[in-house]
Amino acid sequence: MKDFIKGANPYMPLWEHVPDGEPRVFEHNGEKRVYVYGSHDIAITEYCGRNYVVWSAPVDDLTDWTYHGVAYETHYDSILYAPDVVKKGDTYYMYAAEHKGSLVVVASSKNPWGPFENPVETKLGFDPGVLVDDDGRVYAYWGGCAAPCYIAELEEDMATIKEDTLVSNPLGHSTCPWNPVDDGHISLIDAFFEASSPRKVMGKYVYLYSKRYEKPIPELGVYEPNNGFLSYRFSDSPFGPFHDGGDVSFNGGEIIKDAAGCGTMTYQWGNNHGSIMEVNGQWYIFYHRQTGTNEYSRQAMLEPVDVAMGKDGNLYIGDITFLNGEPVSSKPVEMTSQGPHINGLDAYKWISAGYACHIYGSRMRAYVKPGYEQTDTISTPVVGITDGTTVGFRYLQFGSNTAKKVELVLDCCKDTDINVRVDSYMGRIVSTIHISASDSETISSAELTSAVIGKHAVYFEFVSSEEGEIAVFNRFSFS
Repeated sequence: MKDFIKGANPYMPLWEHVPDGEPRVFEHNGEKRVYVYGSHDIAITEYCGRNYVVWSAPVDDLTDWTYHGVAYETHYDSILYAPDVVKKGDTYYMYAAEHKGSLVVVASSKNPWGPFENPVETKLGFDPGVLVDDDGRVYAYWGGCAAPCYIAELEEDMATIKEDTLVSNPLGHSTCPWNPVDDGHISLIDAFFEASSPRKVMGKYVYLYSKRYEKPIPELGVYEPNNGFLSYRFSDSPFGPFHDGGDVSFNGGEIIKDAAGCGTMTYQWGNNHGSIMEVNGQWYIFYHRQTGTNEYSRQAMLEPVDVAMGKDGNLYIGDITFLNGEPVSSKPVEMTSQGPHINGLDAYKWISAGYACHIYGSRMRAYVKPGYEQTDTISTPVVGITDGTTVGFRYLQFGSNTAKKVELVLDCCKDTDINVRVDSYMGRIVSTIHISASDSETISSAELTSAVIGKHAVYFEFVSSEEGEIAVFNRFSFS
């Protein structure tokens, strides 16, 4: 019996929907683990829900996540937006965003998974992010598109803003449909949208945030206003001034580029929120992607990132280009299916179609259908597949012995040929599987006609003369 891949991208189980993830490495009872705190998309018809849950993994294995249960329930009968958690002394503090972020309270616990209790109201605002500095001083960052961002130092009670420390609008903020007024602080090119997350990196104060682009970015397939980015600026002071950094994450999937360098997104971009964290010597960006047909079933994702300091004092984070050993530029890291499986997903286990990072070419709208059944073998399908659709996974690991056979499970289908391609959605065909309607919910297989070893991207191309939806793609494996 084959095992199912776990801890890929998304790295939590496919039934879990935790966006806005703020990662923290805490050592508790002698064990260092990565804890992720975020919103919880359980309301289904709107953002988030009425509780926060906590997941953690050992620092030496980010594919092995443990569920710690509910850490905080709303105390105001309200929807909870993005939180943050920090540790000072022997106490953990959760900044919970009640009333959809309009009321931020700080609750406390003696362990990192809660429950967090005794909430105290603060004057902080939307999407709070908190930094406990090396000297023990505490700084809070917050704000959203409808208002500028803010920075302030907190008193020892972790709740009160220290007098005369409030800084307003250190980044400038973006326009958006519900805030169209130019107040003199708006940047249309590199603009703060929401999702404040302060971090300390190589001695610099780094302000991570969700950026909204108004200008086109053709190389990434962005031609209309887009806020699927996580970006950063940096400073020598927690209050700024902040210098331009760049974009670290973009959740638009694999970017297909043409001969002119213009890109096409292959995944449904949406809002983004997260942060960077150094785990066991490697830096990662934690972010989220969308599933379904809206932004109400988001899932936690992560990718390794490079971090480097230039001789000029500039801090580079993301996919860095080096020249003669020196960092000279950076760009967003690619969105993958593998996540913490940095050597590629084991091609010989069952891999859910829900791990796709490339869904392209459908004449309808193909997407990952959210699943909520809490089982280890849940597989979230790709639906809306029509003739010409490709569904891709970056990357799989085949090892040193060539695969012989590919196996697929489709929940329903019409007469369809499925070409298995490697390295590109137009790449080498290594197998073709013919599926008929009678094959639904059974394992269909075909021999490989070309050798595949090592690490490769894999794509399934659906070809049919039938109209409309021709297949619901559940999972696959190689033998």
